Amino acid sequence: KMLMSSNHTIDKFVLLGLAESPDVQLLLFGVFLLIYVFTLLGNVGMMTLVRTDPRLHNTPMYFFLHHLSFTDACYSTVIMPNMLVSLISWNKDISFAGCVAQLYSFVFFGIVECCLLAIMAYDRYAAVCSPLRYAVMLPKMVCVCLVSTSYLLGFLYAAIYTGCTFGGPFCNSNVIDHFFCDIGPVLKLSCSDRFLREKVIFAFVSLNGISTSGIILISYLCILSAVLRMRSVQSRSKAFNTCASHLLVVSLFYGTGFFMYLQPSTSHNGLDKVAAVFYTLVTPLLNPIIYSLRNREVKEAFMKHVKSLCL
Repeated sequence: KMLMSSNHTIDKFVLLGLAESPDVQLLLFGVFLLIYVFTLLGNVGMMTLVRTDPRLHNTPMYFFLHHLSFTDACYSTVIMPNMLVSLISWNKDISFAGCVAQLYSFVFFGIVECCLLAIMAYDRYAAVCSPLRYAVMLPKMVCVCLVSTSYLLGFLYAAIYTGCTFGGPFCNSNVIDHFFCDIGPVLKLSCSDRFLREKVIFAFVSLNGISTSGIILISYLCILSAVLRMRSVQSRSKAFNTCASHLLVVSLFYGTGFFMYLQPSTSHNGLDKVAAVFYTLVTPLLNPIIYSLRNREVKEAFMKHVKSLCL
């Protein structure tokens, strides 16, 4: 490790990555390259379908899905290309400015994702529990305002987290024991008192996590109550399957995220990398499958475009 004295400024960091063995790195490169390709195909494909199909484009649910797909594609791209290059080269360096930009972008899209998942849970609540008032509850202007607020919150939270993470001198080491510039691993390198900065980050993570996951939980409890009142067994089963798959992905995203960010930087260990793989790589891959490809409208739109390309 490269140790730094307190009067020297770090101009780059070294990311240790996920594994040291060249054989394991090559295997991981192949796996993560496939994940990244399918993540881009799924999310860009979903965006294209919503953009080109008028019926999907004018429905609130798919308007939100379009932005979720955009967020997931960007969220993966912030981390994956740099990680893939480091897996097949000996160069593990990332510049100080690059590290700041990566952390800011990662937090920005992560916060937007949390907000969109909460909005989409409310959207499903409105569709299932108040189908006759659905169009009144979510007109186009309200949908645009909700999505715009998500991006605004992402901008503000990212500025706060990045400022707190890089707000002190780094004089212990420039080696980050992670595969990207994340809050905890970077904070561990700070040689100044980071107690206050950690408390600020903890407070904002708690605020965002509790508010968005609370909306999701309440929305799905209301949906569950409405589903249980359905007379048709087939309708009830379909609703249960849809809700269960949505909640599975949400639980994976929030569970691993809470594990990572609601603990002090001194408590971080090897499990952090495993948790990070799930909320940074697996969730963006699963979202287009769970939220869109299981829907009849998406399948119909997809087949319609395939037929138009074949003719």
